Formats: sequence, structure tokens, C-alpha cells
Amino acid sequence: MDTKEKLTPEEKWERATLANNFLFYKVMHNNPEICRRLLEILLGMDIERIETHSEDEIMVDYGSKCIRLDVYARNSSRAFDIEIQAVDTKELPERARYYQSVIDVDTLGAGQKYSELKESYIIFICIGDVFSRGLPVYTFENLCRQDNTLPLGDRTHKYFFIARNCDKLLDGEQRSFLKFILTNESSSDFTDRIAKLADDAKKNTQWRMQYMEWERQRTYDYEAGLEAGFENGEHRKAVENALVLVNDFGVNPKTAAEKMGATLEDVLFELESRAKTCTDS
Repeated sequence: MDTKEKLTPEEKWERATLANNFLFYKVMHNNPEICRRLLEILLGMDIERIETHSEDEIMVDYGSKCIRLDVYARNSSRAFDIEIQAVDTKELPERARYYQSVIDVDTLGAGQKYSELKESYIIFICIGDVFSRGLPVYTFENLCRQDNTLPLGDRTHKYFFIARNCDKLLDGEQRSFLKFILTNESSSDFTDRIAKLADDAKKNTQWRMQYMEWERQRTYDYEAGLEAGFENGEHRKAVENALVLVNDFGVNPKTAAEKMGATLEDVLFELESRAKTCTDS
């Protein structure tokens, strides 16, 4: 049974760091130059002026799964998605694939040629090592299996930065930023600026109320579902048993939920909630 401290929405907001998705979005979305500089640091390239996407969700078509991106930015030739990932849901490669495809649809207008697709960069900033190979960053591009020196040339890139392995990074600015995500300790001029923006964001009354309402609604929906479906606590027990499979045995959350008779949504909610409690403390 979980014994971690349960925080109220107000307490979560007070303890939130940049590893919190909501705070990360507010800082980056409202400071495009900071977002642009972060992209330059993570990707090791010069990037022209960017615009952050004004909508939280992207809908491909009616009946299709919409996506909610943490930070979605683009310029004349490139599109970027940056995701903060506190917990390994065991489906990040598939998410990266889907996000990239949805962004392609969003950026290519009717009548445009495929060659006009923007070069896309999907970036996950993870707390733990989702691939368990000990690397500080994993970069994926499509290569020919018969000749791995031959790239497909589809101009898609997927990056997974691992905060817990940041000490292995050779680039000082990358190392400093990931350390800040992991520990909330600033060690560079850039992270000093981000820390100040994050502190200012947490003083924004409107954003504070938005965050608390979002957290309360998520908690309400979760607990209401438990009460409605399993008055005797059977569903809560199923969720707890699924969490044991995920945390102690590395079972995929979807498989764990199915085996224990829980819903995937509830298992993922608990995983995310407990990860935030850990990283925000």
C-alpha cells in the first residue's frame, strides 16, 4: 500500500518545479525566446524565431485520438514538441510516433506537397532511464537496416533526455538544465532565468487557480469512478495491485491493468500522481 504523503492541489502548486507539466507549459509557452534557447541547447543547433502553439489540444479528425502537448512550437521549416515525462508509462516510443504523425497532419495544409512537411523534432525529457541502457540521451532516426549509413531522409527526429543520467552529458548547458529538472537547483545563467520565470509563474493568481481546478477535477473524476464502480473498494485494490506489477516487476501499465481488472486510465493517473508527489517534494 502506498504510504507517500498525499498533497492537496494547493500544496502541489506550492511545491511544483519545472518537472511539473503545467508549470513547464506556462513558462515555455509564455516565453518563446526561452523556449527557443532551450531547443538550441537540447538539439545543439541554431534555431530561428519560433512561435508557440496557441492551443492545448490537436484534433486530427472526428473520432481520432486528440493529443495534448506540453510545449508545441514551430517556425518556417521546423516543428518541435517538448514533453516532460515524470513516469515511464511503457509506451513512450508509440507516443512519439503518434505525436510526430499528428504534428505532420497539423502542419501540412491541403494541396501542399509532401516535400513541404516541416522537419519534426519530438523531445521527451524523462526523469528515469526509459530504455535502461545508462545513456543520458537517446536519439532516433530512420536508417536502412541493410546499410545503417543510409538515412531514410524523412526529416523526423526523436530525442529522449534522461535527467537521472545528466552527469554523463558532455555539454555543460544540457547537463545544467537536466540537473535543474531533476533537483530544482540552478547552476547556470540560463537555469537562473528559468528559475525566476517559474517562481513568477507560481505567483500568477490565474494560473494558480487553473492548476488547482485541473487537479481537483482529475482527483474528483478518479475518486467518483471508484465509488460508482466499486463501493467495496475492489477497484482501488485492483489499481494498487496493478501498481505493484508496474513498479516492482516492470510490467507494462496496460498489461498490469488488464491482469488486475483495473482501468488503464486509473493506473496511469496514480502513476503520474505519485511521480509528481516525489519530484515536486
